[in-house]
Amino acid sequence: MSSAGGHLSELLRIDGTVQASDDSLWVTFETQQTVSMLSARRSQFVDYVAPRDGPATLRAARRILSILRRESFDACISTGAAVAVSGLPLAALFGIPTYYVESLARVSAPSFTGRILERAPRVRTYAQYEGWSRRWPYAGTIWDSFSCSSGTEPARVRKILVTLGTIRPYSFDRAVDAVLSILQPGDELTWQLGSTRRSGLPGTVHQEMGFGDLGRCAAAADVVITHAGVGTILQLMSLGKMPVLAVRDPAHREHVDGHQNEIASAAVARGVVGVLDLARPDRGVLEAAASRRILST
Repeated sequence: MSSAGGHLSELLRIDGTVQASDDSLWVTFETQQTVSMLSARRSQFVDYVAPRDGPATLRAARRILSILRRESFDACISTGAAVAVSGLPLAALFGIPTYYVESLARVSAPSFTGRILERAPRVRTYAQYEGWSRRWPYAGTIWDSFSCSSGTEPARVRKILVTLGTIRPYSFDRAVDAVLSILQPGDELTWQLGSTRRSGLPGTVHQEMGFGDLGRCAAAADVVITHAGVGTILQLMSLGKMPVLAVRDPAHREHVDGHQNEIASAAVARGVVGVLDLARPDRGVLEAAASRRILST
């Protein structure tokens, strides 16, 4: 079980290692992306839980409790966020071996979800970074499944995909303005605005796209600019694309906290992303990213 977006993408990568059985059940929010991502898997959807929304967390817990009462499971695994708080302690109470793997976005310490779950009886917690694994056992990291080919000359960029994330209620107008400032005549733009509302943008504009549609659009693009959300980063790298990150900043009311800065720093250190400076946008980072290829193992 997990929230949508990056949490679900990480869980799918973990499933490639643990190889869960075909009758396993996936519990998450219902969005265009989750429906398409889980189309070949058994799934149950719970209502959206906003960050730190206590009443919605309890409503999700009631839904998960009904699932636990009618089905039996060999294990329960989550990568967060609020859905993990709703479901993992309940699964542990039912005697199910229960595991919480902290997100790639949490580089130096557990998330708010993690701090709750490390106190929950019989919920086993794991880190993806060795730097704070003395606090939690280190489980390895999804980053190790990716590497970057060496770039040559900066590549010509014309087809650009911009995807800004769907987490509500956070808009990301600074990223839109930064992209607009570096466009050149002849650029072909496709936008997935998510929770951002803008009109009059050049190119093709979608509020939200399904996982498959977004992947096809990304594969056809010369370069993809994305917010520093784990899910989109993993999807793009799996397609061989080096993402260019536009990092959400809580100081501008673009996210609940600063974890996107942490994940961007971790990804830059591994050489698998570029970063668009929203204060001083430079088209050169797009051309450099377009010249590189991400390798997945």
